[in-house]
Amino acid sequence: MESHNHKTVILPSALSFFMFLIFYVVNVGAQTLPPARTDGFVYKNHQVNSDTIIIEAFYDPVCPDSRDSWPPLKKALHYFGSHTWLVVHLLPLPLEIQPWISVSLIASAEFHLPSFHDNAFVASRALHIVNNLNTSATFPLLEHFFKYQEKFYTAQTRNLSRAVIVEEIVKFATEVVGSSYYSVIKSGFNDTKTDLKTRISFKYSTSRGVYGTPFFFVNGFLLHDNGSTIDFKGWKSTIDTLIGAQGSKGRLFL
Repeated sequence: MESHNHKTVILPSALSFFMFLIFYVVNVGAQTLPPARTDGFVYKNHQVNSDTIIIEAFYDPVCPDSRDSWPPLKKALHYFGSHTWLVVHLLPLPLEIQPWISVSLIASAEFHLPSFHDNAFVASRALHIVNNLNTSATFPLLEHFFKYQEKFYTAQTRNLSRAVIVEEIVKFATEVVGSSYYSVIKSGFNDTKTDLKTRISFKYSTSRGVYGTPFFFVNGFLLHDNGSTIDFKGWKSTIDTLIGAQGSKGRLFL
């Protein structure tokens, strides 16, 4: 289900998307790939076996649709417990599509390619920095971004410099991890490794064919309801079906 007030997607124009993707592939590809570690943030890490339902979610921390899709997914993860395993990949998107911007307008010559949605990239980078410091704080910070993401929409920050936005996001992150982490989080934005990790996340997402948020893969396959907010009933139906197909007779009720 799309947000009525805001939708964030990668440009639907094939040419614009191709040019945008080439720019990032070239920049990330200039670094050493594949990365030393797999991309993504694991939610409540636990032992995984061949029967575990593996869910991959592709999120943008300042996307309303990502925000709205998280509570029902989180509820399903807690309901099914160790039967499920989630990893979140970040896809900071380049454009905020407002209701008055039509697809035909975007494709027209009068529509100018917007600058990268910098706040999404900075927010995603902050999550990588915090994850490096304390993995238990990663999802609380992601939820903090979801709760107050309006503060970082382009319309609210268009007159602020990047340095000011970074400073605001550093302070924002300390609201979750504590003020004692202020200096180390701020210095993280001067570390090229955190920039690279954020760009690798983007490249990984696009390599999987993801072009918007949220997208969901279950056991490696794209969920048909990708790009929309799936409610708890939808998640329960999907996971129950998969567990049933495994021939499981028991299920944890948490």
